[in-house]
Amino acid sequence: MEFDPLSNRVIGLMLEVHRELGPGLLESAYQACLAHELTAARIAFAAEVPLPVQYKGLALDCAYRMDFVLENKRSWSSSRSIHSSPSMRPSS
Repeated sequence: MEFDPLSNRVIGLMLEVHRELGPGLLESAYQACLAHELTAARIAFAAEVPLPVQYKGLALDCAYRMDFVLENKRSWSSSRSIHSSPSMRPSS
């Protein structure tokens, strides 16, 4: 599978975090380390962005959060991306 340059950079950063920390920590530890790596790599991001559920034309806050939104384009779930395959979906 091929990814765009931003995705390749982020996947590399995620792998770096996992190599340093190893498996078995809480998701919050991986998120904090990935946020540090994104900042160091000068990749713009927002963390824990609310994701409302759309129901009959209403946007309901049901406590869903996107782990990261990168450069206002993509959302990433750090735990799934670090431990399996990247989870990318457009942020809307």
